[in-house]
Amino acid sequence: MTTEQSDAAGGRAGSASQPATGDTPPDATPDVGGGSDTAAPAGGDGGIDTDGADHAGMDKARTNGRADTSGKASGDDEAGTDKNGTASGMTRGHAEARTAEASKAEIASGGTDGKAETDTKAEARDEAEAARSGIGATTKAGDVATRGEKDGEDAGDPWTAFGPAPDPVLTRPRRAVRAVGRFVVHEWTLAAVASLALAVLMTWPTLRYPRYTLPQDYWDPSLQSWQLAWSGHILLTDPGQLWSSNTFFPEPWSFAFSDTLLGYAPAGMIGAGPEDALLRYNLMFVLAHALATFGAYALARQLGAGRIGGAVAGASYTYAPWLLAQAGHLHILSNGGIPLALAMLARGHGWSLRHGYRPRRRHAGWAFAGWLVAAWQLSLGFGIGLPFAYLLAGVVLVSAVVWFVRRRRVKRPFGRRLLLADLLGGLVFAAVGAALAVPYFKVAELHPNAARTLGDIQLYSPPASGFFTAPAESRIWGDLHEGARAALPWHPEMTLLPGFVLYALAAGGLFFSVWRVRHRLFLLAGVLVTMALAMGTRFLDGRFTYVPLFEHLPGWNGLRTPGRMMLWTTLLLGLLAAGAVTAFCARVRELAAERVPPWPGPWLRLATLVPLLLVVVEGLNVTPHPVVPRQPAVMRTVDGPMLVLPSSQNLDQPVMLWSTDRFQRMVNGGSGFTPDSQAQAREATVSFPDFASVDYLRRRGVKNVVVLRDRLGGTPWEGMLDRPVDGLGVTREEVGDAVVYRL
Repeated sequence: MTTEQSDAAGGRAGSASQPATGDTPPDATPDVGGGSDTAAPAGGDGGIDTDGADHAGMDKARTNGRADTSGKASGDDEAGTDKNGTASGMTRGHAEARTAEASKAEIASGGTDGKAETDTKAEARDEAEAARSGIGATTKAGDVATRGEKDGEDAGDPWTAFGPAPDPVLTRPRRAVRAVGRFVVHEWTLAAVASLALAVLMTWPTLRYPRYTLPQDYWDPSLQSWQLAWSGHILLTDPGQLWSSNTFFPEPWSFAFSDTLLGYAPAGMIGAGPEDALLRYNLMFVLAHALATFGAYALARQLGAGRIGGAVAGASYTYAPWLLAQAGHLHILSNGGIPLALAMLARGHGWSLRHGYRPRRRHAGWAFAGWLVAAWQLSLGFGIGLPFAYLLAGVVLVSAVVWFVRRRRVKRPFGRRLLLADLLGGLVFAAVGAALAVPYFKVAELHPNAARTLGDIQLYSPPASGFFTAPAESRIWGDLHEGARAALPWHPEMTLLPGFVLYALAAGGLFFSVWRVRHRLFLLAGVLVTMALAMGTRFLDGRFTYVPLFEHLPGWNGLRTPGRMMLWTTLLLGLLAAGAVTAFCARVRELAAERVPPWPGPWLRLATLVPLLLVVVEGLNVTPHPVVPRQPAVMRTVDGPMLVLPSSQNLDQPVMLWSTDRFQRMVNGGSGFTPDSQAQAREATVSFPDFASVDYLRRRGVKNVVVLRDRLGGTPWEGMLDRPVDGLGVTREEVGDAVVYRL
């Protein structure tokens, strides 16, 4: 017997006593991060981790192959050579057994030729001696093989052809190619690519002329294009002046007059000028939609939904009809960090909605990453970031109470590393929130008129009919709901339809779902509570819903549009819908299991995609993409401090965009409120140029006044170009279509 055959016999004995390893039980939730955490739930449509089972099967096949080879080998074949060409010796027991077998064969045959008997006994004796001494086994085996060949027998083992091939030794390039291939076909890679492709299609034609157009209008988007450019520019040149922007001169903290989108500052470091600012904004607009889809998909998958259910949650969260009215508010559309952070935190704590707490799935790295994503989301603005911060604070508080109550039954439920990750991550999140809050508290202190009142909340609070009314930008419902919109006091913030398809799927999810009944009730309660908050003072006058938050929670009085709480309603409805769609897909597989072959037919597979298709279709839009007014040439040459006339909230926002070449200091600026100093400047310059207005501007430090000739019509400054400047010490110069007054 060769060494390989002897090893195979040992492997056969071992395989008979040990079960194959790697048979991982079907797991329930494909957690964020893939790998072994992407096992599918029973009845779900998630991926299954088969790596362990495949390795076990391969090992078993190799063992069985070696055992078969050992069992088939006999006679002179046992003296064959191993794969290195060196014959191995026979064990003592085997050699003695061969001697006994030869004697029995001789007796059974009734005697043999004397020479044959001598040869057989001599051969057995020689092999036994070789086995005892361990010397000369190779020579003896070679002699036996030679005799076999002379007798016309093949010395090789014919059964070795059926043995397993050795594992190939992969080179470093081949390992790299294999790793890249696995990454390309990974679920999360495919989800990210699909989210991006869907975002490009659903926001089209945003990327058709990204240097010249803006979605919705060119007022607030121009302001936010300037915000992205300013944050990137100032962080590269003078970070200490971040909050004192070039607009609203000479007001300090002017960058905090609106939500800042500060988290997009790295993008603002690339490019310069208005056209690059428009391109940057449009790219972020599309990427914000993609991140929202991916984040909601990841959250639904982490909680236990299947792939199609997760896709329904992602699409419904991003392309809900009510969000089409927010197309000009990038800080509202940039909400993908909310579900993504929640998914990461749930993954890090080993928790899912479908299967509860599983300590073996804890991962401190994912928890810390979740806190970082949450901090980044907060840096995009407090408009939607503040409710998110209070939600996380509530989750931490509830978790601490639950742990305190169950501390005797569950010891160290978090683990030391996870607890440290939560502490550090929570501190980072709190530090970012505190650092961002300081400028806004300064603004509230310096500008009391910036504070919101209950009267403002009343103005923007939608009635219940708003939950069933779509904005004009909806391709499906826009024209049909024109009459309903006309009955709303301020329809841009009161058309809150999340989608009739989403309503239907969520309602079905209350009765047919993979979620437990109590979880469905929790989700339903969340939907009702967030809808009540979205109504502001329209629901029981807000006495038990919005007003207590407005009066007691720090910062909540800065939120003037309660309807944006609909973001949380949409997310919860999407999770209810994901549970129903996942259960539906599981039922389809059960029906397909009865088929031959057990695979869903084309109609069944199409049926599982119908909910997703309906959600996407209901999110189609007719959002306008107007061309942004071109930058006047004078904006590239005139120095600041300056004032551009005419001036108003809407007229100043494109002016801010035009300043992104040089970022001259200017009195102009647009935000959520008008500072007193800016209102005074506009009022004082209506009579410009005259002695009083020129003296006022000089005392304010303004050196140049730029008048845009083609924008004067219909404004209080119409006709100012006909006024003389004699005796004012002012020079007048025409630059293209503009007139520059140098004070």
